[in-house]
Amino acid sequence: MSDASDTASVRATVQRVVIDMAPGNVPSEWVSNPPNDARLIEDLSYDSLRLMELTVVLEQMFEVGPYRPENLYGVRTVGSVVDLVETSLSMVQGKTEGTK
Repeated sequence: MSDASDTASVRATVQRVVIDMAPGNVPSEWVSNPPNDARLIEDLSYDSLRLMELTVVLEQMFEVGPYRPENLYGVRTVGSVVDLVETSLSMVQGKTEGTK
């Protein structure tokens, strides 16, 4: 699988998890294609507990983390969650390649 398809797969998976875990009513058009600028709290009704649950699910799903509070600062949209996971995965890959 190419890096581009890996990235697309990660992006789609993270978006699906964010939408599936959203405690509020998600607009039907967002279910299959959530906008990157959809806000977790204001648009998807996440609260602090649900945000922590999302963090743990993503850490376990992608085998990254645990995320430190400073890593999560500014993560407020679907797109920023995707970016966080992609960055974490690239850091993990870089560490494993460096140990070979």
